[in-house]
Amino acid sequence: MTTPISHLQKSTLRTFSLALLSSLVFATPLLVAQKAHNHSAQPDTTSEKLVQKVRQGTRQYIDVNAATAAGYGPFLGCVAGTDHGAMGVHYVNGTLLGNLTLDPAQPQALIYEPSNGQMTLVGVEFILDSASWLAANNNTPPVLEGQVFNFVPAPNRFNIPSFFELHVWAWRNNPQGSFVDWNNQVTCSAQ
Repeated sequence: MTTPISHLQKSTLRTFSLALLSSLVFATPLLVAQKAHNHSAQPDTTSEKLVQKVRQGTRQYIDVNAATAAGYGPFLGCVAGTDHGAMGVHYVNGTLLGNLTLDPAQPQALIYEPSNGQMTLVGVEFILDSASWLAANNNTPPVLEGQVFNFVPAPNRFNIPSFFELHVWAWRNNPQGSFVDWNNQVTCSAQ
């Protein structure tokens, strides 16, 4: 005799299945794209196109004061990797976190490197709530100019619901790639 599955168990199973499916769906193209990127002798013009669009769209935020005037504010301090590289200080725009628009000129976060009291714009991060995005986009992952976003499941180190993210190092070269989370050329040590 089988025991009926409760509503809570069904919901948990559905959430787990979606997270697992999402991880598989999103990981495969990322691994293929990363492998192709690492072994390609020619520059990826699609990647460069997105980097240039982000740079053009965020040029106005080189001065951190312009970013704060536009609604961006520091979040979590300077983020450094445990074994290498850093991200810097994320200046997040709460209004943009709530929308699902993918616009290279309107990232949800601007990333600054602190150095001797100055903030230098080094990159951006696009951040989308995964449940909202999937519901509004027929369970299709977000893609911006050919770049598939990374899926970050919950629970995570930020204690927030699962989300999609994409870093773009438009203002600081990243030897590991323009869309890799950690950048060895960014540091939190000169705060």
